[in-house]
Amino acid sequence: MIEPLHVLTLSCIVIFITAVLVRFIRTARMPVHLRWEIYPVAHDKGFEHGGSYMENQDWRNRPQEHSQLNKLKEFLTEFLFLKALFHHNRKLWWSSFPFHFGLYIIAAFAGLLVITALSSVFNVKHGGVFLSYLVQFTGIAGAILCLFGSAGLFFRRLFDKGLKKYSPISAYFNLLLFVGISVLMLTVGFSSSGFGPMSAYIVSFLTWSAHPEMPGPSKALLILSLLVLAYIPLTHMSHFFMKWFTWDKIRWDDEPNLPGSKLEKRIQAALAYPVSWSAPHIKGDGKKSWVDVATEEIEK
Repeated sequence: MIEPLHVLTLSCIVIFITAVLVRFIRTARMPVHLRWEIYPVAHDKGFEHGGSYMENQDWRNRPQEHSQLNKLKEFLTEFLFLKALFHHNRKLWWSSFPFHFGLYIIAAFAGLLVITALSSVFNVKHGGVFLSYLVQFTGIAGAILCLFGSAGLFFRRLFDKGLKKYSPISAYFNLLLFVGISVLMLTVGFSSSGFGPMSAYIVSFLTWSAHPEMPGPSKALLILSLLVLAYIPLTHMSHFFMKWFTWDKIRWDDEPNLPGSKLEKRIQAALAYPVSWSAPHIKGDGKKSWVDVATEEIEK
């Protein structure tokens, strides 16, 4: 017998994975980006004092030495703790950090639920009690942080004149979604059965067998979470994985444009694209290329 909840679970997981892959591949295939080249670049050896490989004499003839460890450290600091926001917009950080960090803990909670279910499927007897306590802790802690952060961001967007100008209706809707999930998680977490029924459901999904009856709040949390999982990569919230492009491929990309290089070929291809901007200083008609725009004489 096919369980409708199993079909929903599988469908949402497939949508999530497919949407992430499609977005990632499409972005990777886009034309060469406009680089920021904001120094210091994390992977450069001169990172500590704000320098770059271009400080070295005859750098064009030297192999570039990159520190992947420095880059990873800087990326994780930004990804986990929102370092730039902390330094440049402390007021917003107080809401944004608990929201994002709460989501990371909730992701860990989901992973622990799966591990707990797998241990049950394979009849692993050791560590079961510890895992159940860890699931309970991460679920409640993540929900509290997420609730505090999402509610804070919602009201900041609502009452901050600067943020309100750049807040579409979808931004408020998304934050309310996470408020709802957080409240449901706390309701389930503090109930007598805790997150146990959700773990039991995952066991039934992994074995594709009939799932036991779930309490109303647990079932509501499961369905809402699955729908949000499928929804996230279809929205601007996909920045959770698109950060790799905005940081590694835009902010920190300092690859030199050398004769005969792949970068030179990509730039030449980009210069041949037609320009359709209607600004007076461009006068794009959809026929001129960027080379034409860059080389034509500007009318006085």
